[in-house]
Amino acid sequence: MKIGIFTDSFRPYKSGVVRSIESFSNRLTSMGHEVYVFGPHYPSCEKEERVFRFISIPAPTQPDFTIPIPISLKLGKTIRDLGIDIIHVQSPFLLGRLGVKFAKRYNIPLVFTYHTMYDQYVHYVPFGTSISKRFIQKMGTSFCNQCDLVIVPTGIVEDHLKRLGVKAPVAKISTGIDIEEFDKVDSSWLRENYQYNKDETLLLHVGRMGKEKNIPFLLKAFKKILKEEPGARLVIVGGGPEENTLQTLVKDMELGEYVRFTGLLPRNRVIDAYAGADIFVFASLTETQGLVLCEAKMAGLPLVAIKALGAAEMVEDNVDGFLTNNSLDEFVDKTLLLIKDRDLRTRMGKTARSNAEEMSSQNQTIKLLSAYQSLLGKKEDDFQKSL
Repeated sequence: MKIGIFTDSFRPYKSGVVRSIESFSNRLTSMGHEVYVFGPHYPSCEKEERVFRFISIPAPTQPDFTIPIPISLKLGKTIRDLGIDIIHVQSPFLLGRLGVKFAKRYNIPLVFTYHTMYDQYVHYVPFGTSISKRFIQKMGTSFCNQCDLVIVPTGIVEDHLKRLGVKAPVAKISTGIDIEEFDKVDSSWLRENYQYNKDETLLLHVGRMGKEKNIPFLLKAFKKILKEEPGARLVIVGGGPEENTLQTLVKDMELGEYVRFTGLLPRNRVIDAYAGADIFVFASLTETQGLVLCEAKMAGLPLVAIKALGAAEMVEDNVDGFLTNNSLDEFVDKTLLLIKDRDLRTRMGKTARSNAEEMSSQNQTIKLLSAYQSLLGKKEDDFQKSL
């Protein structure tokens, strides 16, 4: 099978969407299928086989992100020459809409993964203040209804789309985790590299530093935690547009010696960071899945997360972690409970790892492949009926 992925973001940019594309692409390729990516160009990107880059311009509100120009005189010929069987778009915007155009033109089955609660991200659009969330919701609903299949990472997102009026078929297929990455880890790297003592409890957050991640909430919670547990430390892994703002906030809150920003780390060191931490903390209110929650579980970390959207399904409350309301005091109390009760931490961590194994990328890719094959079978049936 030959799959064409149309995406408005791709490596070297780092995000959950990019991780999802890479995870599924790698597995599909290992199964003998051909995956072609149509994505934006970045100044630092290298030429890759089966990756087609579009001329792009820097995003005015995100210096590390580029905006692809969805124009190509050769795209139609390329799609025909490659013999693309499935077009799978990853956003309802620029290259996503281009993918829709050519899927319709050549009668190719069209799949869309609903990665993001788009109405929660209007602050990244230069003219976002003039765009209502309702408009974004209507646009997203209309886009979904042009597709043969919409993929969602959690049942909560599926329910959300149906409430908005999505009539297209919806399938729940989460982004899986590469469990092999966690077979060989250096659990001592985090403490040794940043010189933490063994008796210090390391709280970890991994993710892109954007407004939607709600990291100021984590900092406020951590300041309260520190008053009761002075041996606690917060490690924030990742980069993004809010990094400088958050570093300034840490200084203003007089947390400088207790909070560590690692910046972007190589993938193997991100895995080592998971393995070397004690508790994973997560405050985002907009995640459709929260892949980092699955990764933290695979590393054997208990979690504390706000009960919202994807996190509500990724964390089993009181089993492999705690889900809290959007309440600072409740979040602090649950985190303190895990800090103080090491036996509880250990039990939840073991359960977390066991639960995470069900989310392997192999299993999720098999589900995706089955969905592709069903669409191709339906197209063939429709073709036979038309004869």
